[in-house]
Amino acid sequence: MTDIETIRVPGRLRGYPGVAFGGYVAGVLAGRTAAKTVRVDFRRPTPVEVPVELAATADGGAVLTGADGVLAVATPDELDIEAPEPPSWDEARAAAEAYRADPPEGTVDCFGCGLDRTPDTGLRQHCGVVPGRDLVATAWTAGPALADSEGMLPPELVWGALDCPGNAAGRLRGTLREGAVTASLTGRLLRPVPVAARLVSYAWVLSEEGRKHRMGVALATAGGDLCAIASALWVDPR
Repeated sequence: MTDIETIRVPGRLRGYPGVAFGGYVAGVLAGRTAAKTVRVDFRRPTPVEVPVELAATADGGAVLTGADGVLAVATPDELDIEAPEPPSWDEARAAAEAYRADPPEGTVDCFGCGLDRTPDTGLRQHCGVVPGRDLVATAWTAGPALADSEGMLPPELVWGALDCPGNAAGRLRGTLREGAVTASLTGRLLRPVPVAARLVSYAWVLSEEGRKHRMGVALATAGGDLCAIASALWVDPR
């Protein structure tokens, strides 16, 4: 990509009200880089339904710019974490049901984790605590409306599945506070994800210091094959 491209994030792809879903934004930028592992730093909230400019950078990354300046920057990076063994489908499903029965305070209509979303209108990353494990998880299957022309989950939506689980891990297994935002997301996609596949998303706390909380996040098939992995930095509100 050599020219500036104008894009507009649809309103349905929101995280907080009026703000584009961070995981999707990260996936869009990552898709404009040639690196296998990409770090996306969020500088400002990206608005929905507003034209913003996407351009390549000299280091092989990409930058998203809005009326008030730089919104997000993607750069090639490395990822030095190992995912723990994923929970089983039944464990992840039970964790999701527990989350839906008693969600944390401040839950919003997020494309990634909104409780009122259907498999065709959101990713339903309802990650609850897995008993006996220091992680959270959910079992899910994307609806056919989210598929690309080949019946796969688009890469930017796979990136989306690497976002919200980190918030759940921080809220339920760490000290992350309500209203926290994703400051950066470093991810690597490992294999294509069929929309019809049974999937397990799970996340765990890597470290916490003051307002900063670093989470590990992974996406696997119900059979335990890893599809994607990420390290997410979440920051508490001031």
